[in-house]
Amino acid sequence: MPAPRPLPPNGKPPRRRPTPSMPGGWIWLLFLVMLVGLYIFTQMSGAGNLDYGDFIYLISDPTQSWNIKQLKFVGTERIEGDVYDKKALPDKLQKYFTDKGAFTTVKPPIDDKQLSEILTTLARSPRRQPVTLAVKEGKDYKDYTGVIKSETDKEIVLALNASQVKTIPLSELKSAPPQSQEEPTLQIVREEDKWSWVGTAFMVLLPIGFLLFLFFVLIPRFRDPLGGSFLTNYIKSPARRYDRTKMRVTFDDVADMQNAKSELQEIVEFLKDPQRFTRLGAQVPKGVLLFGPPGTGKTLLARAVAGEAGVPFFSISGSEFIQMFVGVGASRVRDMFKNAKDNAPCILFIDEIDAVGRMRGAGVGGGSDEREQTLNQILSEMDGFQPTESVIVMAATNRPDVLDSALLRPGRFDRHVTVDRPNWQGRTDILRVHTRNKPLADDVNLEEIARLMIGMTGADLRNLANEAALLATRANKGKIAREDFSRASDRVLMGPKREEILSAESKRKTAYHEAGHTLVSWFEPEADPARKVTIVPRSRSLGVTMPTPEEERYHHGLDYFRGQLTMLMGGRAADKLIYGQPYAGEEDDLRKATKLARYMVTHWGMSDKLGPMSFRVGEEHVFLGKEIQEPKDFSEGTAQIIDEEVQKLLRAAEERATELLLRHRHDMDRLVDALLEKEELLFDEIEQILGATPNMDGRTRPDEVYQPTITPPIPPPVPAPAPA
Repeated sequence: MPAPRPLPPNGKPPRRRPTPSMPGGWIWLLFLVMLVGLYIFTQMSGAGNLDYGDFIYLISDPTQSWNIKQLKFVGTERIEGDVYDKKALPDKLQKYFTDKGAFTTVKPPIDDKQLSEILTTLARSPRRQPVTLAVKEGKDYKDYTGVIKSETDKEIVLALNASQVKTIPLSELKSAPPQSQEEPTLQIVREEDKWSWVGTAFMVLLPIGFLLFLFFVLIPRFRDPLGGSFLTNYIKSPARRYDRTKMRVTFDDVADMQNAKSELQEIVEFLKDPQRFTRLGAQVPKGVLLFGPPGTGKTLLARAVAGEAGVPFFSISGSEFIQMFVGVGASRVRDMFKNAKDNAPCILFIDEIDAVGRMRGAGVGGGSDEREQTLNQILSEMDGFQPTESVIVMAATNRPDVLDSALLRPGRFDRHVTVDRPNWQGRTDILRVHTRNKPLADDVNLEEIARLMIGMTGADLRNLANEAALLATRANKGKIAREDFSRASDRVLMGPKREEILSAESKRKTAYHEAGHTLVSWFEPEADPARKVTIVPRSRSLGVTMPTPEEERYHHGLDYFRGQLTMLMGGRAADKLIYGQPYAGEEDDLRKATKLARYMVTHWGMSDKLGPMSFRVGEEHVFLGKEIQEPKDFSEGTAQIIDEEVQKLLRAAEERATELLLRHRHDMDRLVDALLEKEELLFDEIEQILGATPNMDGRTRPDEVYQPTITPPIPPPVPAPAPA
């Protein structure tokens, strides 16, 4: 028995080298090149290529046809020939003849009767060389060159070319005519083309050779190094593996999300020590579904779980399963789960699972065979796990409402973790993470910035920090200042500035519109007061009023929503009060107000006429895969009442806004003058003009400046030691 091959010094078996694509690949390529070269060689000859029209001219003109020595018809199209004297040819045709007078031409694939008649004449009649005669014209003599056709005692018939014949009396000749030398009869030979098969063979072998080259040279290059073929590689799972030693992410790199971390900590402990759970008969959830708004860090959280547990992490997007051919997605699912089982314990992460996990057999187009087969395979694989297999399937989506119910049942994705937008403490931690490699000025307070960025996700805060760094770089600053964060927040929340120069009247109209929003939000008891108002054109708007929502408020009643409607109608009320007409720029305000009022009536039961009822209006979209058409569970009469109640709320809000503007008309004019002067007003500047607002009871003032301290940056995580 032969001795086993010793292992290399690192203790790992040597990697299998990729097999060559094909030993004779270059031989096939050389064969194709030779075939193409042979075809080109047979189409080329040592003789010059004469145009067929010039060839007809040579044989039909008697002054030129004498010079043709021989004609050879090769095959059905090619004609080869020789001439006696190349120098006797016209100058423009000499370049098409070799030094020995050889030429070749190609006959068109037609029945040329003219050629047959000319060749018959040349073959039957002798040919004479042209002569030159001096003929008297007036007092002088003129030379004529041609072939003597006939000669008598009185005159000579001279053929000047193929169509001109001149009769010359002998009395007008300067001297006796010379004797023209006759050439032998033209030799015409016909032979078969011995290379005619090459063209046919080339046209047949070229596609065959291309297919052989494709299948034996190109396609093997896509072959899996471990022996898989092209087709097996196509149906393999495209899931990417992230090892524990590369790009390791832990819970320390994920700011905030304490609730989600605590939910997932059990998964981490199971992957580290599965026997601890199986000893008492416990089973850790096989599937964990992370859902929440876009940008909240669902993918980062899944990678952190793998980093904490120190296990391989396989990542794939739901759209990568869907292919043109039915069955490919299911094959990829099988291969993906097979790889996960071979590398257990591990985490299998499917991002945007709603692309493949939507409800089956619904929607406008019905069920998709490829998508449904892929989903069925996922359901089968997840339900087929053995309790001892340490494979955790994690998935992320921002549309859990469109997922198939079979995917969410216990035994599959039986644990659902909500990854919501962070509060101000979470935003502070996230800003610290994203600014730990950025130098901050002394006046930057991350807690103050986090309190103002209400509703931002982790991705939004990362973009905010990056925009502030870009603005500081453009200004050639050494550190990022508070002003840079302020400008970055304006750019992120309101859009970039537009390079437009508005007229004085347009700016005044915009100022009155924004002043209407600001004043109503300031004096309406349940509205959110404005913390910033600007008339600088940004994005798609000419002006913006930014309110101060109360983040800690979770219960919103009828009075609160009425205040929001009144604030939204403030701009329209100001336009009608000052200019006596509404403007098209109120479209966005009306859209938001109408949507809010309709929700108040149809979803939240805030209509006395309809009472405590909820109506399904616009809940589902037909293309999301739930309903074939938009459902409607109320009559046309109820729909009319809904429209009337929505209209009633909007009209009441507009009347309330107009009442506030009339009561504080002088303050609105002062606010407009300040906007025209500064173009942008902050909370404290608005307060100096309008006075204290009654809406700040229990709220954090936006102009509260905390002690300017430099937030200590979080040191970068220490890389994990390499495994022994």
